[in-house]
Amino acid sequence: MRYVHTNIISRDWQKLAEFYENVFNCKRVPPARDQGGDWLSVGTGVPDATLKGVHLRLPGYDDHGPTLEIYSYGHMLDKLPAAANRQGLGHLAFQVSNVEQVLKQVIQNEGKALGQVSSYSIPDQGLLTFVYCCDPENNIIELQNWDRS
Repeated sequence: MRYVHTNIISRDWQKLAEFYENVFNCKRVPPARDQGGDWLSVGTGVPDATLKGVHLRLPGYDDHGPTLEIYSYGHMLDKLPAAANRQGLGHLAFQVSNVEQVLKQVIQNEGKALGQVSSYSIPDQGLLTFVYCCDPENNIIELQNWDRS
């Protein structure tokens, strides 16, 4: 058994994929998807399901590593506002060398800060610096850096 991908349903899959490529250096895994049919409706439980999107290789992995799957369905339900304590999938986390610098890149690429950069020294673990932010569609991302020196 192995982990394969995480899926984000996006109102504009192309724009959101570009955000993850620009900020986190994710790489597209061809081909782009344009799918529909009874098989998709049966498997997803979505009547008349159609979707378009792409897989992005996550940074730090080879060609067989997990991907971020970004899709848009032909018909989608509304999204609830982002909140760190909302039930369900909480956030995607990226280890970065400089939390403040990457947060600036998130904001420059139409994302936003959700919290403020915070640091905490954890005994026998090191100094954790992190912040929660959002991509352009309000999916929560944690930027973290561990200083274990």
